[in-house]
Amino acid sequence: MNEENKGGSKNKWTRIFRKKWFFPAVYLTIAALLLAVVVWYQNLDNQIPEADNDSEQLENTGDYIPTPNDEDAEPVVEQQEVILMPVTDQDQAEIVTKFYDYDAEQEDKENALVLHNNRYYQSTGVDIAAADGETFDVVSALSGTVTEVKEDPLLGNVVIMSHENDVKTYYASLGEVLVKTGAEVMQGEQIGTAGNNIFGKDSGTHVYFQLDKDGKEVNPEEFFNQSVSTLDSVTDEQAEEESEASEESGTVEEDSEASEESGTVEESDEQENEEDNSVDESDESEESDGEEENPEDETSDSSETDESA
Repeated sequence: MNEENKGGSKNKWTRIFRKKWFFPAVYLTIAALLLAVVVWYQNLDNQIPEADNDSEQLENTGDYIPTPNDEDAEPVVEQQEVILMPVTDQDQAEIVTKFYDYDAEQEDKENALVLHNNRYYQSTGVDIAAADGETFDVVSALSGTVTEVKEDPLLGNVVIMSHENDVKTYYASLGEVLVKTGAEVMQGEQIGTAGNNIFGKDSGTHVYFQLDKDGKEVNPEEFFNQSVSTLDSVTDEQAEEESEASEESGTVEEDSEASEESGTVEESDEQENEEDNSVDESDESEESDGEEENPEDETSDSSETDESA
């Protein structure tokens, strides 16, 4: 019986080996195993350097663990401030005296003239008043340093502030002053209240605001709610105007030099003509003298002839 069972099992395996799909199946199984071993080995190699890198980073940094949101971190680029109207409520404020601009409309030019002692003056800033005519809080248009606080007999209480990029702001006709010289003031911080002054008495209760860039007054209305960097365009325009003016002056100088040279040439020509005329006159005078001497010679000759006879 055992021999028969062994013979039957051998016959089964023999039948299996004889199947067409047996050997391809064996080959595919072996290939799959080999591929799995290769993939596992490659993943093992990639994991080892990562572990080394982690250890190096720990050695270099020590126990420090950086936090993504550090409270003391500062922004890389500071956002520039925009120039604000020096009032707390812009909707309730109005400009009663404009900045005098030579290129403005005639009506705006008339609104930019200030009458004082029967004489008109061109406004170098703007007068800002409340719509209801009442006093209001005056705030800093930009962050900066208070450089001067004074009381002017015509302009009233005055506060002058300096800012970055060679910018200055002037606040005049203040009723009350809340800052002192040398104080650091943030944008929007109150520096005083609107009041009255003698020079701008027709504007009533107001604040006079002046904006300077590189020592030159600019029209504040054009730069309200604009970045401080926009004031650089004023410097560029000034440089262009100065270059054009220098070119024009150079042209005028060249023309004047040319006219002087031409005038010199004309004078030299006139002198030469005068010299020629004087030479001609001298020649004529010599000829006339010669003619006068000839009659005497003739008379002397005739006298000699008479004596010989």
